[in-house]
Amino acid sequence: MTALLEMRGIGKVFPGVRALDNVSLTVAPGEIHAICGENGAGKSTLMKVLSGVYPHGSYEGEIIYDGAPLACRNIRDSEARGIIIIHQELALVPLLSIAENLFLGNEVAQRGVINWALAFQKTGELLKKVGLDEAPTTKVEKLGVGKQQLIEIAKALAKDVRLLILDEPTAALQENDSQKLLDLMLELKAQGVTQIIISHKLNEISRVADRITVIRDGSTVSTMDKHEISEDRIIRDMVGRDMAHRYPERVPNPGEVLMEVKDWNVWHPEQLGRQVIKGAAFNVRKGEIVGIAGLMGSGRTELAMSLFGRSYGRDITGQVTMGGKPADTSTVAKAVEAGLAYVTEDRKVLGLVLEEPIVRNVTLANLPGVSRRGVLDKRRETEVAERYRKAMAIRTPGVQQKVVNLSGGNQQKVVLSKWLFTDPQVLILDEPTRGIDVGAKFEIYSIMNDLAAQGRGIVMISSEMPELLGMCDRIYVMNEGRIVGELSAEEASQERIMALIIKDNGQMAGEGEAA
Repeated sequence: MTALLEMRGIGKVFPGVRALDNVSLTVAPGEIHAICGENGAGKSTLMKVLSGVYPHGSYEGEIIYDGAPLACRNIRDSEARGIIIIHQELALVPLLSIAENLFLGNEVAQRGVINWALAFQKTGELLKKVGLDEAPTTKVEKLGVGKQQLIEIAKALAKDVRLLILDEPTAALQENDSQKLLDLMLELKAQGVTQIIISHKLNEISRVADRITVIRDGSTVSTMDKHEISEDRIIRDMVGRDMAHRYPERVPNPGEVLMEVKDWNVWHPEQLGRQVIKGAAFNVRKGEIVGIAGLMGSGRTELAMSLFGRSYGRDITGQVTMGGKPADTSTVAKAVEAGLAYVTEDRKVLGLVLEEPIVRNVTLANLPGVSRRGVLDKRRETEVAERYRKAMAIRTPGVQQKVVNLSGGNQQKVVLSKWLFTDPQVLILDEPTRGIDVGAKFEIYSIMNDLAAQGRGIVMISSEMPELLGMCDRIYVMNEGRIVGELSAEEASQERIMALIIKDNGQMAGEGEAA
């Protein structure tokens, strides 16, 4: 069968960095083709070459699409050929309606006047195709991330897509939304839409992909058919070595309680009368990794943010002790002073200043540590950043590199460095491996183990239960703002965690009926 797409000998150079080196990719009509690789391997760069983000002439090699050379000057050129890319960061306008977003730049108009009746009709048809029943006039800001991802696909369908490129489409989705999106991909395949998916979630790739191409350090390593796909082989090709153990070994040696939270209550910052955290109580010991499990919306992030300087919520009550003494965590500065640090789940928006260099980001949370008499000591700042660059193995030409140009895994290491420079006793890690590859995950896990070995306490929030089971000494389970159970590492399993959640849901339903 003639290939729909051939990328031959693609090379791309940025100042000081060769991002792609003689990469080749062949995609057959109607298949789902997955591209795997570590962060920084060149996956997204390759797709930006294909879609015209990097125009023809700015890269080496050639692209053959539908039997003819493809030389896109911009995204509009690629879209005119039916090539649509959906980036990891969604490109929707929150304050516009679904219909306005679907046809933004592609308006249903006659003589410059938008035909709203026709636009709403087409929107309804497109929403039905992606399994949504929202009204076309619904503002996008009212929708969850899972539905917004489906809106992006509907937007692609509105442009008569032939080749759909999805860059980490499920990175920010919970399990149910991820499954819906994967089901939709299979439906689109049945309708003849060719798709390329970039993902770090190997179980999802194994489910939907017909073939997989692995890229390492900007070069093509292998392409395998569906019957050849195995997670072990993908990992080996991605990182260049076997990873017999996904989680580094550690012998737990917990000491005295470092932090204890009692009767913690938080109300929603905008919705009066809605309590989001209800009497939460937990502790973390010296040298211990404690997990917090729960479904999306269970209150895990709200609990963490409210503890860290009351960054979320209102009318917050409860007690926090650090080392057995009452701790004031009422502001971020006071929480840091008390020995608490929080690595947010959204590193790009809340964790980093992307357009600033590594050196500025690393020292941002502890400027007094690199200042003399209130004046920033740039030499000291550079020394600190270099120390963390080496200790955390941040892959970069130097600490003056802008953070926006780093891979996801290296960005996460910069966030960790920023908070470690404050010398915390307890570190809350909220989804610490979201959107990074298996090799970088292992490095983050190893850093966590090293921190625990130093006697620090770690609270790990994760939506990936195997990750919690592989890393944590104890796991607290949350549901509807409450901590509904605690399991030791020996007791914990995915089934037992879900059983606690389901049991609590049943109790809540019973209480509602009794009321």
